[in-house]
Amino acid sequence: MPGGTFLMGTSVEPWALDNERPAHEVSVDTFVLDTTPVTNAEFAAFVDAGGYDDPRWWSGPGWRYRTEHDITAPRFWYRADGTWWRRRFGVHEPVPDDEPVMHVSHHEASAYAAWAGKRLPTEAEWEKAARFDPSTGRSARYPWGDDEPRAEHANLGQRHLRPAPVGAYPEGASPLGVHQLIGDVWEWTSSDFRPYPGFTAFPYREYSEVFFGPEYKVLRGGSFGTDAVAVRGTFRNWDFPIRRQIFAGFRCARDVDGRGDGTGHTGGAGV
Repeated sequence: MPGGTFLMGTSVEPWALDNERPAHEVSVDTFVLDTTPVTNAEFAAFVDAGGYDDPRWWSGPGWRYRTEHDITAPRFWYRADGTWWRRRFGVHEPVPDDEPVMHVSHHEASAYAAWAGKRLPTEAEWEKAARFDPSTGRSARYPWGDDEPRAEHANLGQRHLRPAPVGAYPEGASPLGVHQLIGDVWEWTSSDFRPYPGFTAFPYREYSEVFFGPEYKVLRGGSFGTDAVAVRGTFRNWDFPIRRQIFAGFRCARDVDGRGDGTGHTGGAGV
């Protein structure tokens, strides 16, 4: 993704919430972003390599939470006869390799990224990837442009009740070929939930303002269960970094100068 300034947030979207406002210019350095969310197969490689048992990959709070709660795999995963299985809406099934990993906390996502020699994208990086068109220099409403989401663009609105395999929505890719930024799974970012410059609470302070701070991490993009009317490229969600029951996954990023691309396993296609 090219570095430089882009317009983040919105001042014109009629349904935008207070934490999406106002539009403001943000500059990011050139960075590399995975073209798809991390898959179950990729995350299973981290689990099978002992990633949950190695504190090198975990933050201090993440390692404490992982050990205190004896977390050894994504929520609802279990091992049987040498195969990873999961319980999904009460049904037990083998974990599908090509779907985005889901039901992982921010701590687990960060640990995987460190093991892979990468990092989580910042919220600004994620939004630039989801909205910025290098050919025009403008921020669109969605990765594919300004048109409202259609069935060929993204997995939204509980149509399928599960994430689609990665690469399943080529019509929804960004101009640089980043897939599934909208729909399938919420994506953890590395950013704390903070107000934008010029923020004004609406319709009441308790909607967003009381949640601002380092206790919450930002998620972006919506999931297969999110209504299409809610998921703009500017839409912000937030939750505690320990949360695992939500339909959340992630994709990785790295700097072009090497930060987040040092040691460990290397995987995932990037742009």
